[in-house]
Amino acid sequence: MKSVLFVWGGWEGHEPKRCVDIFAPLLRAEGYEVTISDTLDSYLDRERLHAYSLIVQVYTMSTITREQERGLLDAIASGVGFAGWHGGMADAFRQSTDYQFMVGGQWVAHPGNIIDYTVNIINHDHPITAGLNDFRMHSEQYYMHVDPSNHVLATTTFSGEYCPWIEGVVMPVVWTRMWGKGRVSYCSLGHVARDFDVPEARELVRRGMLWASRSEP
Repeated sequence: MKSVLFVWGGWEGHEPKRCVDIFAPLLRAEGYEVTISDTLDSYLDRERLHAYSLIVQVYTMSTITREQERGLLDAIASGVGFAGWHGGMADAFRQSTDYQFMVGGQWVAHPGNIIDYTVNIINHDHPITAGLNDFRMHSEQYYMHVDPSNHVLATTTFSGEYCPWIEGVVMPVVWTRMWGKGRVSYCSLGHVARDFDVPEARELVRRGMLWASRSEP
């Protein structure tokens, strides 16, 4: 049976537990054995960590110890999948560059805060985005520093209304990458739980988790 570890915590403004409560049942419905943890010490149990098919992290900001970080990165490199969304994955552990290297990006701004913007699907053949069309969001539009080696599946374009110098900048919203043998999937949507009332946003994260999971633990 496939298994997933959800690790949540950090800044409460991103409603980490409420978001976990959205996605944990979706994975149970896919046949996963679900474990939910509110401590980064879950990354210290090497034997147990390496047995999961997938780790989903929802842990904005905060800090991670070197031992916790190494436990997580080693598990992913061994083949455990890693997936997440918004700041719970790409604004975690701002001082931990090895972690950011694994994720493939880091949040730096959301000009205008909560605004209307469009997400553009640019790859219609990948399992995460197949059959989905462009859609609108009313939320934070993440401006990020991103790794050029990411496999980008969806983007958004900044209007320049709030920061004129970034007008026309095309920014990745959904990407995949590898870390050793492990698959990594990220989606920048999901500032708060209600953002996942948008079916496409919820589906991108759900499919990202399924894609990142290794076939056999």
